[in-house]
Amino acid sequence: MTKENKNVDIFTDGGCRGNPGPGAWACVLKYNGTSKELSGFEEETTNNRMELRAAIEGVKALKSPCNVRLFTDSQYLRKGITEWIDNWIAKGWKNSKKKDVKNRDLWEELHKLIQGHEVSWHWVKGHAGHEENERCDELVNLVMDREEML
Repeated sequence: MTKENKNVDIFTDGGCRGNPGPGAWACVLKYNGTSKELSGFEEETTNNRMELRAAIEGVKALKSPCNVRLFTDSQYLRKGITEWIDNWIAKGWKNSKKKDVKNRDLWEELHKLIQGHEVSWHWVKGHAGHEENERCDELVNLVMDREEML
């Protein structure tokens, strides 16, 4: 990690009620002892899209190049961005079965956004008492509950 950049932790989660169905994403950004919470809703989406959206929105919130530790409970997100994306790009956005990569629009957006930052990707077990992951899950459910009431 570069010393002159700010060190930011981003915690993310996404979820759906039905898959596809109504869904929400949330992230918690932590920098220098302060926290910022972001969340959003989509009427018709998938769990994986919400996991990606949470990471995208967290990185989008950064105002300058940062050293980011991004924490997710989604292996799809972590492995996609650290292991699979280079091959997808090299193969014209085809997966190992020569099928179109799902959620390409979000993968492309995330890949572009992280270019200005040093990002390390960390997996945390969901629903296992990790404070920030639990908070993100709570925010996701609060957003979905609110939207169901409207």
